Amino acid sequence: MRRTVVNRVVLGVVGAALLAAGVLVLAGGLDLYRRLGVHPPQWWPLTSPDQPVVSARSRGRWVASSWWWPTVIGGLTALVAGMAWWLVAQLRRSGLSSIAVPTPGVSGLRLRVGARALEEALENGTAVLPDVERAGVRLVRAPGHPRLRGAVRLRPGGDPAALVEHFEDGPRTDACGSLQLAELPADLRIRVLQAAHAEPRPGRGRRGRRGRGQARVE
Repeated sequence: MRRTVVNRVVLGVVGAALLAAGVLVLAGGLDLYRRLGVHPPQWWPLTSPDQPVVSARSRGRWVASSWWWPTVIGGLTALVAGMAWWLVAQLRRSGLSSIAVPTPGVSGLRLRVGARALEEALENGTAVLPDVERAGVRLVRAPGHPRLRGAVRLRPGGDPAALVEHFEDGPRTDACGSLQLAELPADLRIRVLQAAHAEPRPGRGRRGRRGRGQARVE
């Protein structure tokens, strides 16, 4: 699952839980149940401004139970571990910060090109087509060699086949030549925008030539 999807799910769940708790506390604190004539169940917490969220009887009963402290400690441990994992995931970059450029015939020289500079060059080279509305390219880690991942959005009526051919013969080939790389595989995700009256197209995939990569059309 992509990091952005995980972030949205986690933030959505946490936000919904906090919102529900806040509405519950606010309703009790403002004495809305009495004012609106609503009679919540007896076990419903905080039904009036003078009532605590957890009654003294409930607190005493729970603390005296054998499951209370293991549950509290285990729950807090899981919460802290989950938050630490989420924080580390935000700090970790899945893409490459730079890429090594071969320097044949020159000893003692190590040359590296910034990944962002390469990504911008590929994005600009892809966006020159008139049908391209937006293009994004990332350089990611892959076993044995770096790999490109691109997402391109075409205007209605755009030709995905022409885009794939342009990307392979233009930006990707130029990048391989400039960096002196034998291969730079790429995965393209192409989305063709539909006109308001058009029927949605079924998704299909196209394999790049000589196994260079894959294009997926949506």
